[in-house]
Amino acid sequence: MSAPAPAIFWPHSEHWSVKIPLKTPHYRMPVMKEKGYVIMKTLDLENIPSSEWENLTYMDWKSGGDTNFAPLASCDGTIECKGFWENGKTDKNAIFTPNAELAPNLMKYIKSIPANFGRVRIIRLEPQTHEQAIRSVHRDDNNRLNPEDEGWVVRMWIELTNNADSYMLLYDSDENNLPIKESEARVPMPKGAHFVVDSQRLWHVGVHNGTKSRYAAIISTESSPELNAWIEKRKED
Repeated sequence: MSAPAPAIFWPHSEHWSVKIPLKTPHYRMPVMKEKGYVIMKTLDLENIPSSEWENLTYMDWKSGGDTNFAPLASCDGTIECKGFWENGKTDKNAIFTPNAELAPNLMKYIKSIPANFGRVRIIRLEPQTHEQAIRSVHRDDNNRLNPEDEGWVVRMWIELTNNADSYMLLYDSDENNLPIKESEARVPMPKGAHFVVDSQRLWHVGVHNGTKSRYAAIISTESSPELNAWIEKRKED
């Protein structure tokens, strides 16, 4: 008799993400309300050399798979990946690190975003299938210690390498803060893909169907009317 097929992983009520709050008075951007994410127009990155992400100082920090991170901005300007709350801060008012000096062209674009920055990092993700990735699906704890009369922290992604067969897997949350299978969305990740995700609302993980490392910038930003207008002007038609 053949062995039974292994059970497909799916988050349950004991998953750590379930305890992360969703309903708060923070300002949230109208452009994010419908889906919880916005795909923006593809960026032309051809004039940015790969040295701006390959030659940085990386930390062995696991999140969403076999990952390493190179901080461009951290809570205190050091090469550090830990949550800002460990230093008594919310994920805002970041200080740029020495890595940022090695990525001048990328930083020029990032600094043009009209927002208060939290963590800004380059992720290096090793290949992982859908089945492998789903085991790391999660929501982010972006707003711990964030004053409720200020803006909700969301995250932007900029894909630095061409991973045309890879995608960001997204699920909205139900009334119990668990992912809704029927809400699944897949955001393609070719080079220059640029999207913003309410990653505290949406369960997410990167599915990387490739043979080489995937590099992307992840930018934590505070929601505001100014950032909402900036996203509106740049969102995909």
